[in-house]
Amino acid sequence: MTRAKQASGKQGTLIIIGGHEDHDGDKIILKEVASRIRNGKLVLATVASHEPEGYLEKYQASFAELGIGEVTELYVEDRVEASDAGKLQALDEVEAVFFSGGDQLRITSQIGGTPIFDRVKAIYEAGGTIAGTSAGASMMSDTMLVKGTSGASFRIGDVRMAPGLGLLSNVIIDQHFAERGRIGRLIGAVSQNPRELGIGIDEDTAIVVEGEQFRVIGSGAVYLVDAYGATHSDVAEADSRTTLSIHDLTLHVLSTGDKFDLVTRRPHRP
Repeated sequence: MTRAKQASGKQGTLIIIGGHEDHDGDKIILKEVASRIRNGKLVLATVASHEPEGYLEKYQASFAELGIGEVTELYVEDRVEASDAGKLQALDEVEAVFFSGGDQLRITSQIGGTPIFDRVKAIYEAGGTIAGTSAGASMMSDTMLVKGTSGASFRIGDVRMAPGLGLLSNVIIDQHFAERGRIGRLIGAVSQNPRELGIGIDEDTAIVVEGEQFRVIGSGAVYLVDAYGATHSDVAEADSRTTLSIHDLTLHVLSTGDKFDLVTRRPHRP
């Protein structure tokens, strides 16, 4: 049996951030985003937030210091607006879209399957950059982790998942990872979906995905939880209040500079 292969043919870059990226110091992650914008234009998608006030000004100030002169906001109140010609026009001649934090389910429910998402996907497949922080990170995968108990051992039935936007295949992404003690819920998520690789990203840390590999940047760590070779799991048998039992998981911990192959599921350090 072979592992499910990463989707190929995509030409752009995903920058997937664990939240609370640095805005005041070296801005390593924001610099990575800015370095890929040739025309000086960035769209900040604040769709994840119920109250997006303040996001635009914060990112405008940070990106202005990095030479990005035009940062505009894209926000939709509901799915009807996601088909609005004026909203779509905001994505004309854009090379990069940055999804801010909030509620990942709001992103998928408001723009999934709409002309807005079709335009975002087209930007990516044409060689553009799609970045997302916190909720904007979780929504990148096919299967999206919505909620689950943090800081505790995982109990079966204690996680909620939903379809993501599918920009990155065969993974489940979690964010604010070490800071909120989310190892248990990510293990629980991959125990239910052992075909998919669990990726937990610390704050001020990101993975830069190009083709079938990614590299790590930022000040924290990235945790890879792989249940492909698990020999035992009681996730489908036990009571929902029972603590999960799963054997022979693989865990990798990566820091800045490390790389990871999404096809072979192997890390390496240049």
